[in-house]
Amino acid sequence: MTKFENKWTRAAIPALLIHCSIGTIYCWSLVKGNIASYIGAPTSSVEWAFSLAIFFLGMSAAFAGNVVEKDIHKSSLIAAIFFAAGMAGTGFFIQQKSLPGIFLTYGVIMGIGCGIGYLSPVKTLMLWFDKQKGLATGIAVAGFGLAKVIASPIIEMLLGAVNADGSLADPTRTYKMFYILAVAYFVMMIAGHLLLKKPNGWKEAPKKAGGSSPLVIFKNKTFIGIWLMFYINIACGLALISQEKGILHHIGFTSVAAISSLTAIFNAGGRLGFSAFADKLKDRNTIYKVIFAISMTLAGLVIVTDGINNAIVPLVIALLCVINAGYGGGFSNLPTLLSDRFGMKSISTIHGLALSAWAIAGLTGNQISALILKKTDSYNNVLIVILALYAVAMVVTFTMVKPGKNDI
Repeated sequence: MTKFENKWTRAAIPALLIHCSIGTIYCWSLVKGNIASYIGAPTSSVEWAFSLAIFFLGMSAAFAGNVVEKDIHKSSLIAAIFFAAGMAGTGFFIQQKSLPGIFLTYGVIMGIGCGIGYLSPVKTLMLWFDKQKGLATGIAVAGFGLAKVIASPIIEMLLGAVNADGSLADPTRTYKMFYILAVAYFVMMIAGHLLLKKPNGWKEAPKKAGGSSPLVIFKNKTFIGIWLMFYINIACGLALISQEKGILHHIGFTSVAAISSLTAIFNAGGRLGFSAFADKLKDRNTIYKVIFAISMTLAGLVIVTDGINNAIVPLVIALLCVINAGYGGGFSNLPTLLSDRFGMKSISTIHGLALSAWAIAGLTGNQISALILKKTDSYNNVLIVILALYAVAMVVTFTMVKPGKNDI
């Protein structure tokens, strides 16, 4: 049994099993049209299921940090049950043609399963990979990013043949697919739940009686700075990523699926690459400065050259790849940066509270670009706003997220 007690079998593999399951939530764009068609609702209304899922993902992570801190086996089991139940429930309510039911199951229940599942393996990874924390969290969070690449062809296979107008030959496959995936992901997440284990000898520090609320962290300047730059990175990423298809059509690029796969690979690669590179840096905050710098550089180049309107394809694709890589890298470096600043004692709780930024960005990020396009019909204006927000985030990295440990 001892040979199975190592960082791969007790941390990395179970984390991948869990994250590759819950990351499928990002496959929503592949199914939303079919759901809308089957239940007879506008796609714009159905879209709210995804926004709710991201909101409840972030908020459940924020409020479940204490549960994860105390018992990763309980939290990983809760995540498996909620995620699978939410997916099966989504299938059921599609079958019943109930949009409120889909909001409840995909948006709330699956979102909660995602949030708790996302958080559950992270501290365990950092404990096992003490000298390579960035690599460890990068592996898991890359699994979350790669889930879309892995699941997309499976989903297309389960949906079956498509008619000339893009509708499904067998519309009932829409809800049947959710039933099949619910079983598959439940098995994967339960396997991850059973394997996940903190290193032998590690014991959580007992909580002090009458201790202060975890929310006191929001009074800490460093934490607020990290929260702000994390929020801005996600909001800017979502603002551009949500318009990826429209931008590619605007520049006359027809191979949207190929670029979607390429940017997904950059998204996952950024999660692993940026976090592994940060292990070699004196201060992990430097990696956020790098992310913001390259994102600002590419956005600025496209603005100056009017690259979208002039259809400078290589430059536009480079921008989409860089933004995706930085978006992913922001996620994987968050827990390690927080552990550097606040220690490991309550990292699940602190990480969870920081993920509340994800919840807010999930509701606002894509709305930023949608509003700008509605008012001005200009992708350049979207980039100008994104560039300004990245500049604010860069200022935050220098002024609020200073080196050194913080007491909370």
